Amino acid sequence: MMRFLLGASALSLIATPVQAQDFSAERISHHVRTLSDDWFEGRAPGTPGEEKTVAYLSGAMAAAGLQPGGDVRADGTRAWTQDVVLFRSNMVDDPVLMLNMAGESIPMIQNKDLAVRAPVNGMAQVQIDDAPLVFVGYGTHAPERDWSDFKDVDLTGKIMVALVNDPDFEGGEGDFGGDAMTYYGRWTYKFEEAARRGAAGVLVIHETEPASYPWGVISVNNDQTRDIVRQDPGAYHTGLQGWMHLDVAKRLFEAAGTTYADAKKAAQRKNFTPMELDATLDATILAQLDEFSAKNVVGMVPGDERADEYVLFTAHHDHLGVGEPDEDGDSIYNGALDNATGTAMLLEMGRAFVETGGTDRSLVFLAVAAEEGGLLGSRYYAANPLYPLARTAGVLNTDSPGVFGPAGDFSIAGTARLGLLDLMIEEGSKQERSFTPDPNPASGGFYRSDHFPFAQAGVPAVSFKSGVELMEGGAERSREIAEAYTANHYHQQSDEWSADWNFDGIVRDAELLYAVASRLGNEDIWPNWSQDSEFRALRDESASERD
Repeated sequence: MMRFLLGASALSLIATPVQAQDFSAERISHHVRTLSDDWFEGRAPGTPGEEKTVAYLSGAMAAAGLQPGGDVRADGTRAWTQDVVLFRSNMVDDPVLMLNMAGESIPMIQNKDLAVRAPVNGMAQVQIDDAPLVFVGYGTHAPERDWSDFKDVDLTGKIMVALVNDPDFEGGEGDFGGDAMTYYGRWTYKFEEAARRGAAGVLVIHETEPASYPWGVISVNNDQTRDIVRQDPGAYHTGLQGWMHLDVAKRLFEAAGTTYADAKKAAQRKNFTPMELDATLDATILAQLDEFSAKNVVGMVPGDERADEYVLFTAHHDHLGVGEPDEDGDSIYNGALDNATGTAMLLEMGRAFVETGGTDRSLVFLAVAAEEGGLLGSRYYAANPLYPLARTAGVLNTDSPGVFGPAGDFSIAGTARLGLLDLMIEEGSKQERSFTPDPNPASGGFYRSDHFPFAQAGVPAVSFKSGVELMEGGAERSREIAEAYTANHYHQQSDEWSADWNFDGIVRDAELLYAVASRLGNEDIWPNWSQDSEFRALRDESASERD
């Protein structure tokens, strides 16, 4: 069986003609406008809004001619959905939070001073009394990079306070890729590390630039948290998890006899030692706990010759649901760009492949649930695959493609190197589209989209991003649009469909991904990660299942 290696020479071994396919900007716009309508109530998992979303997606897939590809029923047929069994924690009321420092007890206002999430450590009541706060720099333990912020300090029963992003994001002595965020820089890693070290809680100090989003993004919807069901949730989550506003952090460090700037500078050196902040935290968090099933929606086009090999398309169909009204009285998080656009693109891609007869390999179209809660739908699929991951040739994820016209380039989230990207670059060149590396690798986009759980399982996976060199306005206009969206609309009620949006860019993106998927589906190739990738060994371990 032919192996797919990195490099243009391997890519050019086979050049299967790709059948042309017309994509419709009108159809894509219609799907986006529908899915982001108020009637869908923000598409949150486990809500009536999700039920409506699942019904719409199932119906759209059926109308396009896709076959059901979800869970196997008792009679041996497949459903349109895969049940994603999740744990849910709903706060009963705002948490009671008290910061004790410099002889003063200061109430902390939820989502203003601290943004604390509903607990997912398995406890309906989290009670923390006088827990010391310990600053652990970036909260990173990376022995392979000769770095550890903890220096064997015992965090048992304490509150771990950490900086966001990596130790070298703003210089210093670390070796973490500079601007390109590693997984150590993600808040999810810091939460996990706090649990591993027995901390009572963890607070990540928020700064807009290293986080890549403003405080407003994390100060909403903390009253409900979800996770996949775990045997020992306390091994993965501390009782208190959340973020600290920068103003509060500055006061803390001043009370400890230093400044926030000096503490950060110290944390960028290898000899950094955790410091007690001369402050404690009291917290009472009450929650109602239950389990529920969200729904991944799954359609497929069976393969003609190698039906037991798969190409997987993913896009998350969920958003944030209904919250507190904004200043305009709008309480619905419509999620039009994020990610009704990617979901609409997935539907249109499925329709296109049905019309052209599919490929030799089976094509699976997976609209995943609960991405906003931590990639939970894709994590669940990766842990409970409907189709073998070892025989999945690649994953093409679409999350928030551009709605401001065509671009002369394209990108992917993050800076990973893999053969699947080489294939995309080759097909892009045929459309006179160049590849532009992720213009904002510091945002950690590679770890924030639904391709990541598949990468963690070794499957070659990318999250496609529309280009930045817009045909109208170029990179400067693209940057202005991105900055305005992040500041004003990302995870806000104002992320709504607009008649001014130009879906021609998504059409052009779909044409590129269609060409890539056609190659991947018809040719006898198996993409792999680069030799220095952390995911390469996992993929190689399953090689015998592809022979």
